Amino acid sequence: MLERVGLADKRDAFPRQLSGGQQQRIAIVRSLCMNPQVMLFDEVTAALDPEMVKEVLEVIQGLARDGMTLLIVTHE
Repeated sequence: MLERVGLADKRDAFPRQLSGGQQQRIAIVRSLCMNPQVMLFDEVTAALDPEMVKEVLEVIQGLARDGMTLLIVTHE
């Protein structure tokens, strides 16, 4: 699963060693481990800098391409 979000190299990292965007992607992986039919995102990019926003949105777009049903709340 970590490969799917580009974080396989962070397998042994502690949360404090990860950027905000990396932490968001790890949270997505944790949710995917439960094999959900729908993913809910509430302000998933609100506290991230622009580069991290791009990385997180790419993961979400990948989920959509794979057929995952998504509900996203954002002010963007």
